[in-house]
Amino acid sequence: MSALFYIFSILVIITFINKSEAVRCFQCSSDEDGPYEDNCGAYRKFSKLSHIAIDCASDESHMPGSFCMKVTQQSPRGFIWDGRWRQVIRRCASVADTGVTGVCNWGVYENGIYWEECYCSEDECNNASIKSLSTILIVSFVSLLALRVL
Repeated sequence: MSALFYIFSILVIITFINKSEAVRCFQCSSDEDGPYEDNCGAYRKFSKLSHIAIDCASDESHMPGSFCMKVTQQSPRGFIWDGRWRQVIRRCASVADTGVTGVCNWGVYENGIYWEECYCSEDECNNASIKSLSTILIVSFVSLLALRVL
């Protein structure tokens, strides 16, 4: 076996060992933003630097839980005078509508408002749709293993 195989094996093991008991999620809502503010990423990119992820098992969490969620709602064009209205909520969650995490569900309410709910179970995973380091490592490891077999 090559040294590269051992390095990736160790990285994958460290990734799983480094997991903590309680997940840490970002917690904010665009409803709490003041006029002309966008702290939760409704209209601009969400900034991890201006937010601190909270432990979902702590008293700081508005809703204790074992995974993170991000809810986005958006009105159809022209719903409000200034164009589209958007709302984003990021928080901990304890029950997913689908019963699984790592997925997003979407739909349209009867009044035309688009909604999307995403659930994930890794630390700080509700910041955006960025793949996590552990997912990248696992995919890289499997790809290298497949190349080695071929």
